Amino acid sequence: MMKKSNKWLRSPIVTVVAFAVAIVLLLGAGIGTTRAALTYFSEVYSTQIGMDNIGVSLLENGDAVSWRNYDSSKANGTWIEATGTLLSKMVDTSKNETVELGKNYTEKLSVKNTGIASGDKAAINEYVRVTIYKYWTDNSGKERTLAPKLISLKLGNSDLYDAGVTNYGNWIKDASSTTNERVVLYYNQLLNAGAETDAFADSISIDKGVMKGAKQTRSGNKIITTYAYDGMQFNLEVQVDAVQEHNAQDAITSAWGKKVTINGTSLSL
Repeated sequence: MMKKSNKWLRSPIVTVVAFAVAIVLLLGAGIGTTRAALTYFSEVYSTQIGMDNIGVSLLENGDAVSWRNYDSSKANGTWIEATGTLLSKMVDTSKNETVELGKNYTEKLSVKNTGIASGDKAAINEYVRVTIYKYWTDNSGKERTLAPKLISLKLGNSDLYDAGVTNYGNWIKDASSTTNERVVLYYNQLLNAGAETDAFADSISIDKGVMKGAKQTRSGNKIITTYAYDGMQFNLEVQVDAVQEHNAQDAITSAWGKKVTINGTSLSL
């Protein structure tokens, strides 16, 4: 039987510079149970540019599950933020349902520009990227015995981790930053205030390959089958970053360490 895990994952601290906003989404789920959490990271600004009204939200299946927006109308400015629960509809835990191996579950993820306009200050248009991590853990922390590829995150028929695919609609893969565990996607259009990106993922599944390598042992008259995924938890992290439209090409290099080309309102790597 799959052991249920109630241990929340903790992510490393991420520093975001040069007028950037970051949200990190942690999805932690055992095959026999589904859990989710969301964490925000502190931001560090290295410029004297006023923040005005920048904001970004992470959407799951059309609903904003978390957001972080800067409101300059408040005294000295303030961040308005919220956290949410994800994958709550993946299985019905009240009926003791578990994640079915090989089944595609709807998991539409996108980003929305939710900067708050106030007074004579409009919400800021921005460029966004997402960084996605997938991996397995046990009670002792990160576990590499099970391959990350057994966790499949797709957009249509294309797996986001497929090395042969570099474009997912308006999302561009940064192949130089992509590994078996991590994929980095840039939205190739300016995201106007109030606008939402195309989805960068729409389904998640756990490959039946996790059942390979099962071991059987005899205990008296009983035969016990042990699977490699026993006691394991699959994890998906999504980090969303946003950089202001003004001087975006240099700001992206400063904030994200990536040289991009901005032509009009289009971004290319």
